[in-house]
Amino acid sequence: MGEMVRYRSKGTSEGYLAIPSGGAASPAVIVIQDWWGLVPHVRAVVDRFAEAGFVALAPDFRHGGPASKPSEPRQMLNSVQMDEAASDIAAAADYLAGRIEVAGKVGCAGFCAGASLALWAASRSERIVATAAFYPRLPWEGMRTEWTDYGGKAAIIHCSEADGTSADDGVQTVRDAIEKAGGTCQTYDYPGTAHAFFNEDRPENYDQRAAATAWARTLELFRAKLG
Repeated sequence: MGEMVRYRSKGTSEGYLAIPSGGAASPAVIVIQDWWGLVPHVRAVVDRFAEAGFVALAPDFRHGGPASKPSEPRQMLNSVQMDEAASDIAAAADYLAGRIEVAGKVGCAGFCAGASLALWAASRSERIVATAAFYPRLPWEGMRTEWTDYGGKAAIIHCSEADGTSADDGVQTVRDAIEKAGGTCQTYDYPGTAHAFFNEDRPENYDQRAAATAWARTLELFRAKLG
């Protein structure tokens, strides 16, 4: 459904873009990959957002290659490159806002490492006004505990039981940071779920009921905040 595109950040970045059919201008969503890069699951989520009526873009932080082990992207996102990744996402938001197919505001959804980065990126871009984080890995060494630019913005965090639910210290820290910065943050627990419960490509973890509920809540947030 989608295609690879290039856009300007500090250099040139690439991403997978999908546009809704019908021709009407639509709000936009940035989709942030998990540990493994721009894999088929991430592309499928981009396509699903387009089918739901959003222009969707997944930046390719791995530049065409998946990570061979979780320690590679974890090391990258826990370093000074955290700010660079947030800048790339902000550039993606600017790119989407400049496309003729986009009308309205920009949201950001992420998974695992990407969920943490999506939450963080909203504090670095005025354009990103709503975020949906699926089972984020928190806290991150590269994230500050005091965030800014969340005034009037909204976040939701989908928490698996395997990760400690919303009672996890990292989730609580980030929720407090968002609320202190003037935003709202709603957490949802999904009893009996494993990490990556939204990922159909991981049948050992996938939970159809929880995934459907999390998806419906995400669309509800984006339709309310981005239109």
